[in-house]
Amino acid sequence: MAGSSPIIEDVLAPGLALVFCGTALGRISAERRAYYANPGNYFWRTLHDARLTPERIAPANYTSVLQYGIGLTDLCKTHFGQDADLPPAGFDVAGLATKIRQFQPRYLAFTSKTAASIFLDRPTGQFQCGPLGEYIAETELWALPSPSGQARRYWDPEPWRALAETVKADRTDQTAW
Repeated sequence: MAGSSPIIEDVLAPGLALVFCGTALGRISAERRAYYANPGNYFWRTLHDARLTPERIAPANYTSVLQYGIGLTDLCKTHFGQDADLPPAGFDVAGLATKIRQFQPRYLAFTSKTAASIFLDRPTGQFQCGPLGEYIAETELWALPSPSGQARRYWDPEPWRALAETVKADRTDQTAW
Protein backbone atom coordinates (compact mmCIF):
# COMPACT_ATOMS: atom_id res chain seq x y z
CA MET A 1 0.00 0.00 0.00
CA ALA A 2 1.16 3.51 -0.76
CA GLY A 3 1.28 7.00 0.58
CA SER A 4 3.34 10.12 0.06
CA SER A 5 4.38 10.85 3.65
CA PRO A 6 6.01 8.48 6.14
CA ILE A 7 3.65 5.95 7.69
CA ILE A 8 5.54 6.46 10.95
CA GLU A 9 8.44 8.76 11.63
CA ASP A 10 12.01 7.69 12.15
CA VAL A 11 13.29 7.35 15.70
CA LEU A 12 16.65 9.04 15.29
CA ALA A 13 18.83 11.40 17.30
CA PRO A 14 22.48 12.43 17.33
CA GLY A 15 24.88 10.25 19.30
CA LEU A 16 23.04 6.92 19.08
CA ALA A 17 25.05 3.75 19.49
CA LEU A 18 22.88 1.75 17.10
CA VAL A 19 20.17 2.25 14.48
CA PHE A 20 18.08 -0.65 13.20
CA CYS A 21 16.82 -0.41 9.62
CA GLY A 22 14.16 -2.64 8.10
CA THR A 23 12.82 -2.71 4.57
CA ALA A 24 9.36 -1.34 5.40
CA LEU A 25 6.57 -1.78 7.90
CA GLY A 26 4.50 -4.92 7.65
CA ARG A 27 0.71 -4.65 7.45
CA ILE A 28 0.12 -5.03 11.21
CA SER A 29 2.86 -2.54 12.06
CA ALA A 30 1.36 -0.04 9.61
CA GLU A 31 -2.12 -0.52 11.08
CA ARG A 32 -0.80 -0.06 14.62
CA ARG A 33 1.61 2.72 13.63
CA ALA A 34 4.43 1.01 15.51
CA TYR A 35 7.67 -0.63 14.47
CA TYR A 36 7.76 -4.46 14.60
CA ALA A 37 4.21 -4.66 15.99
CA ASN A 38 3.26 -8.10 14.67
CA PRO A 39 3.11 -10.44 17.70
CA GLY A 40 5.00 -13.07 15.66
CA ASN A 41 7.95 -10.75 15.12
CA TYR A 42 10.97 -11.47 17.35
CA PHE A 43 12.43 -7.94 17.23
CA TRP A 44 11.42 -6.65 20.67
CA ARG A 45 12.04 -9.91 22.53
CA THR A 46 15.45 -10.22 20.82
CA LEU A 47 16.50 -6.70 21.87
CA HIS A 48 15.75 -7.66 25.45
CA ASP A 49 17.18 -11.20 25.24
CA ALA A 50 20.41 -9.78 23.75
CA ARG A 51 20.47 -7.25 26.62
CA LEU A 52 20.29 -4.20 24.37
CA THR A 53 17.33 -3.10 26.51
CA PRO A 54 16.85 -3.89 30.21
CA GLU A 55 13.17 -4.71 29.67
CA ARG A 56 11.05 -5.93 26.79
CA ILE A 57 9.59 -2.88 25.10
CA ALA A 58 6.02 -3.01 23.84
CA PRO A 59 5.76 -2.02 20.15
CA ALA A 60 3.46 0.88 21.05
CA ASN A 61 6.31 2.32 23.15
CA TYR A 62 8.86 2.07 20.33
CA THR A 63 10.21 5.60 20.83
CA SER A 64 11.54 4.57 24.24
CA VAL A 65 14.49 2.88 22.48
CA LEU A 66 16.13 6.30 22.36
CA GLN A 67 16.87 6.13 26.09
CA TYR A 68 19.03 3.06 25.35
CA GLY A 69 20.97 4.70 22.53
CA ILE A 70 18.97 2.90 19.82
CA GLY A 71 17.17 4.31 16.78
CA LEU A 72 14.72 2.90 14.22
CA THR A 73 14.08 3.52 10.54
CA ASP A 74 13.15 1.73 7.31
CA LEU A 75 14.38 1.95 3.73
CA CYS A 76 10.81 2.44 2.52
CA LYS A 77 8.87 4.90 4.65
CA THR A 78 5.80 5.46 2.44
CA HIS A 79 4.67 1.88 1.67
CA PHE A 80 4.01 -1.19 3.77
CA GLY A 81 3.65 -4.89 3.21
CA GLN A 82 5.75 -7.90 2.37
CA ASP A 83 9.15 -7.16 0.86
CA ALA A 84 8.26 -8.76 -2.49
CA ASP A 85 5.26 -6.45 -2.84
CA LEU A 86 7.09 -3.18 -2.20
CA PRO A 87 7.78 -0.97 -5.21
CA PRO A 88 11.50 -0.54 -5.93
CA ALA A 89 10.94 3.22 -6.27
CA GLY A 90 9.78 3.30 -2.65
CA PHE A 91 13.23 2.45 -1.28
CA ASP A 92 15.15 5.59 -0.38
CA VAL A 93 18.74 4.35 -0.21
CA ALA A 94 20.22 7.84 -0.66
CA GLY A 95 17.88 9.21 2.01
CA LEU A 96 19.00 6.55 4.50
CA ALA A 97 22.67 7.30 3.79
CA THR A 98 21.98 11.01 4.35
CA LYS A 99 20.24 10.32 7.68
CA ILE A 100 23.12 8.13 8.85
CA ARG A 101 25.67 10.80 7.92
CA GLN A 102 23.57 13.40 9.75
CA PHE A 103 22.99 11.43 12.98
CA GLN A 104 26.26 9.43 12.95
CA PRO A 105 25.31 6.35 14.98
CA ARG A 106 28.19 4.00 15.69
CA TYR A 107 26.36 1.05 14.06
CA LEU A 108 23.62 0.63 11.45
CA ALA A 109 22.07 -2.85 11.54
CA PHE A 110 19.76 -3.98 8.77
CA THR A 111 17.06 -6.22 10.23
CA SER A 112 17.16 -8.53 7.22
CA LYS A 113 19.56 -9.53 4.50
CA THR A 114 16.95 -8.16 2.07
CA ALA A 115 17.25 -4.66 3.53
CA ALA A 116 21.05 -4.88 3.42
CA SER A 117 20.89 -6.19 -0.14
CA ILE A 118 18.74 -3.28 -1.28
CA PHE A 119 21.02 -0.76 0.41
CA LEU A 120 24.24 -2.33 -0.88
CA ASP A 121 22.76 -3.10 -4.32
CA ARG A 122 24.18 -6.59 -3.97
CA PRO A 123 22.47 -10.03 -3.95
CA THR A 124 21.92 -11.55 -0.51
CA GLY A 125 24.13 -14.50 -1.43
CA GLN A 126 27.16 -12.20 -1.62
CA PHE A 127 27.33 -11.53 2.13
CA GLN A 128 26.66 -13.18 5.47
CA CYS A 129 24.83 -11.91 8.53
CA GLY A 130 27.12 -10.00 10.84
CA PRO A 131 29.46 -7.07 10.24
CA LEU A 132 29.58 -6.22 6.54
CA GLY A 133 32.99 -4.56 6.47
CA GLU A 134 31.29 -1.45 5.04
CA TYR A 135 30.77 2.00 6.50
CA ILE A 136 28.80 5.18 5.97
CA ALA A 137 31.33 7.72 7.22
CA GLU A 138 32.18 6.27 10.69
CA THR A 139 29.04 4.13 10.98
CA GLU A 140 29.72 0.39 10.70
CA LEU A 141 27.10 -1.64 8.77
CA TRP A 142 25.71 -4.99 9.90
CA ALA A 143 23.18 -7.41 8.41
CA LEU A 144 20.99 -9.48 10.71
CA PRO A 145 18.57 -12.37 10.17
CA SER A 146 15.03 -11.07 9.85
CA PRO A 147 13.00 -11.27 13.08
CA SER A 148 9.78 -11.51 11.02
CA GLY A 149 7.60 -14.54 11.56
CA GLN A 150 7.57 -15.00 7.79
CA ALA A 151 11.34 -15.53 7.83
CA ARG A 152 11.29 -17.95 10.77
CA ARG A 153 13.08 -20.75 8.89
CA TYR A 154 16.12 -18.45 8.57
CA TRP A 155 15.98 -17.18 12.16
CA ASP A 156 19.24 -17.20 14.07
CA PRO A 157 19.67 -15.02 17.17
CA GLU A 158 23.48 -15.38 17.18
CA PRO A 159 24.26 -12.41 14.87
CA TRP A 160 21.93 -10.29 17.03
CA ARG A 161 23.82 -11.35 20.16
CA ALA A 162 27.16 -10.67 18.47
CA LEU A 163 25.97 -7.18 17.54
CA ALA A 164 24.78 -6.55 21.10
CA GLU A 165 28.15 -7.64 22.52
CA THR A 166 29.97 -5.42 20.03
CA VAL A 167 27.78 -2.42 20.86
CA LYS A 168 28.11 -2.93 24.60
CA ALA A 169 31.90 -3.36 24.39
CA ASP A 170 32.15 -0.21 22.31
CA ARG A 171 30.07 2.01 24.57
CA THR A 172 31.92 4.47 26.72
CA ASP A 173 28.82 5.21 28.83
CA GLN A 174 27.82 1.92 30.45
CA THR A 175 25.27 3.56 32.76
CA ALA A 176 22.32 2.87 30.41
CA TRP A 177 22.95 -0.88 30.62
